[in-house]
Amino acid sequence: MKVAEIRELSTEDIEKKLVETKKELFNLRFQQATGNLEKPSRIRDLRHTVARMKTVLKERQVEAND
Repeated sequence: MKVAEIRELSTEDIEKKLVETKKELFNLRFQQATGNLEKPSRIRDLRHTVARMKTVLKERQVEAND
């Protein structure tokens, strides 16, 4: 998910997507530990997506406090 796509979402939607992404990341890590992971690069992609979402949420929080 690109930053532009994330910025178009509402704060509530971003928070929901963040929870879903973290769950998927957990499941992928579990698959990796058991040796069943098909696409290891997906973990990296999800980690980056989580960071992007958190960054946008933090920007909105700082903007609201000003």
